[in-house]
Amino acid sequence: MTQRRLGVMGGTFDPIHYGHLVAADQARHQFELDAVVFVPAGRPWQKPQGVSSAEDRHLMAVIATVADPAFSVSRIELDHPGATYTVDTLRRLRVDLPDAASLYLVAGADAVLQLRTWKDPDEVLRLAEVIAATRPGYDLSHLDLAGLAAAVPAAASRVHVLRTPALDISSTDLRARVAAGGSIDYLVPPGVARYVAKRGLYRKGIAPGASGG
Repeated sequence: MTQRRLGVMGGTFDPIHYGHLVAADQARHQFELDAVVFVPAGRPWQKPQGVSSAEDRHLMAVIATVADPAFSVSRIELDHPGATYTVDTLRRLRVDLPDAASLYLVAGADAVLQLRTWKDPDEVLRLAEVIAATRPGYDLSHLDLAGLAAAVPAAASRVHVLRTPALDISSTDLRARVAAGGSIDYLVPPGVARYVAKRGLYRKGIAPGASGG
């Protein structure tokens, strides 16, 4: 029987956008993954306060991925009390998988370069291979995998680079666009854009859930 290969894409997803979806799809094809599960962060310890509610981020991820049978969304971090760490999430995901299955963690290249600062980085790499997704225009000379491997030796064989198409979109920019009254059409799936508008997300002075007129 063919060994199952599952991709795991974590993130705040505030909001999820086409950059996330394209990176997940590219990882699925380039690394022959059977599926990719999106894992919205619960209380991300490396992120500032002020992210949208867990339910809003979960529903946006579901809306964005529902049309692709290879994609799914997990609440494994959202339903976990306290701060969430990648190593603990991977352990919990591993419990429900066959022993022969392989996990592939998809993360931004800049985040991967900080792997040595993560909780139990050696255990992260034992549990999953890591796919470092580069942004468009990313200077690969900055991707110091040799330096990372010197600090976390398993990275030499367990970290891989994913070059993604030119979709330079960031959630930070999208939130700023909405706050300034701008459009995020064609940057996020239409259902996500409608959800953001309906819930009044990111609009200054409008509480989530307000119609905003």
